[in-house]
Amino acid sequence: MNQQVYHTPALLPQVLEGLAPQPGGSFADCTYGGGGHSRAILERIQPGGTLYAFDQDIEAIERAEPAEGLVMIHGNFRFLSNFLRYEGAERGTLDGILADLGVSFHHFDDPERGFSFRWDGPLDMRMNQSAPLTAARLLAEADEERLADIFRLYGELKSARRLAGAIAKSRANGGIATVEQLLAVARPLIDPRQEKKEMAQIFQALRIEVNGELDALRAMLRQAVEMLRPGGRLAIITYHSLEDRLVKNFMKTGNFEGRAEQDFYGRTSAPLRLLTSKPIVPDEAEIEANPRSRSAKLRLAQKI
Repeated sequence: MNQQVYHTPALLPQVLEGLAPQPGGSFADCTYGGGGHSRAILERIQPGGTLYAFDQDIEAIERAEPAEGLVMIHGNFRFLSNFLRYEGAERGTLDGILADLGVSFHHFDDPERGFSFRWDGPLDMRMNQSAPLTAARLLAEADEERLADIFRLYGELKSARRLAGAIAKSRANGGIATVEQLLAVARPLIDPRQEKKEMAQIFQALRIEVNGELDALRAMLRQAVEMLRPGGRLAIITYHSLEDRLVKNFMKTGNFEGRAEQDFYGRTSAPLRLLTSKPIVPDEAEIEANPRSRSAKLRLAQKI
């Protein structure tokens, strides 16, 4: 597999150590992206292994080179178990599942995809380009209260309500369809000393809503437990507190609220066992080589 990598894989050695792939193993990579994690896993499970690689972006599927044991799946990982069973993987048989929840370099660096505020372009933000909801459509159609909730819940913005109001008012002048138009509305409402941080929060909030990211994550985590064999491993890389909290709570307690539930004998009923007490983060060398890995956190768990 000599495919050019356009997404440098975060925490690759730690992912491989955590998943411990062996020849003949059966694994799923829920976020193929540029294929860096997938290729490394695939090399270690041959001969005889199978890697089911998911991506909802057709561009990622088209860039993937065929390889022995690689099964490419064009789909959202929220339907993990359905796709895996369609491809012949039975419940309780996978040795490991990985999801790297970060947005790839390719998405950030393509102005036409609208994921970055660094340059102008259409406000798209769809991971799946055949999905109907774009960020521009969301800003044009969502009512002010819903927009405020999106910016508050998914961007954790103090100016959420004022920003929602300004966006709603902008519709009288033609609305917001491009990155520059959104920046023009947002800039007067944010602290100029924290412009990059707050713009990133705005774009994060819109991206999460457009792609239904947190609902998809919840669905995938539940199904991952269903598809893993006893002793199988789950590795999730998160990049912001909202998704990290969901992953941490689920791995620790089996639910997303973090409630520790026990049976009659006082035994915790969680289906997973944490393999590390704290998330694994990149060292300074990796951050220097790949600055976008700075906020990455790897959490590992094993099915009981």
